[in-house]
Amino acid sequence: MKSASRGYDIIGDVHGCAHTLVRLLEQMGYRKISGVYEHPRRQAIFIGDIVDRGPRIREALHLVRDMVERGSARMVMGNHEYNALGYCTRAPAGSGRKWLRDHNPRHDRLIRETLDQFEHYPHEWNEFLEWFYTVPLFIEEEHFRVVHACWDTALIQKFKETQGGACIDEEFLYASSALESFAGQVMDTLLRGTDLKLPGGMAITGKDGYVRQFFRTKFWADHPRTYQDVVFQPDPLPPEVASRELTAEEHAQLLSYPASELPVFVGHYWMDGSPEPIAPNVACIDYSAVKYGKLVAYRMDDERELSRDKFVYVDVDRPEQGGDPYSEDSVAR
Repeated sequence: MKSASRGYDIIGDVHGCAHTLVRLLEQMGYRKISGVYEHPRRQAIFIGDIVDRGPRIREALHLVRDMVERGSARMVMGNHEYNALGYCTRAPAGSGRKWLRDHNPRHDRLIRETLDQFEHYPHEWNEFLEWFYTVPLFIEEEHFRVVHACWDTALIQKFKETQGGACIDEEFLYASSALESFAGQVMDTLLRGTDLKLPGGMAITGKDGYVRQFFRTKFWADHPRTYQDVVFQPDPLPPEVASRELTAEEHAQLLSYPASELPVFVGHYWMDGSPEPIAPNVACIDYSAVKYGKLVAYRMDDERELSRDKFVYVDVDRPEQGGDPYSEDSVAR
């Protein structure tokens, strides 16, 4: 449905912040027509992670799906939609597991708000789970690309050849539960990003309390020399690790995304500060809306070099003490 005059608004991780999303859409000129948000000349593209964590997950899902079905939006799958599919899908008989994604305390906590908010709407939740299978892993337009966490050209090309498109099916979901499989690598890389193992068996504890032996890395690093040159996550590396030089083996594990490639948009990474490109042709538009950061969009036209002037956003302020913790106090900027 692309036309010469159509522009695109790529919107960051919503995580149930439906009121904030409405403010951002209206700030960009989208209006409700017959109950669904539309723009006369532009199309929204959601970067994924509509579910989990936030106060209005059900409302956000309805808003986004209605827009997609109307044609006023598209969406790529986030790791939280993928996680929900695995969490709610029974494992094959004889696998020794009950669910594709284990129901352990960490996974229970991550999906708790979503399941709580759909507690009285189980049929709706099942319909959304089925709908997730229709949501592509990536979008590639003439002038830009969109993926939740990492654009890996080789994996994407092989996926298109084997799957015949950009969506997964139930068979692929089952296969992806084995991380070492092709399906597992596709879902982990495209939806969670690339990583390197910390040296010497070291582990670091993130702000979320989760202990990690790996750290997330850039997929566009240009001639990196040290760990600091490739780290891309909210939690910093210890100084003695950050200054460590990359080995030849570690270099071989890194991806590259040359400046000659089309602009690509990702979410996922909990950015902060003032929105701006992280490379001339790479932008992360996840600015931690559900953690009282910003819900961000980039207004993409046909430029080959991304500009900080094309970002728009809504600040999400913390509720005042004693107020409603789910109020989503938002201020457009």
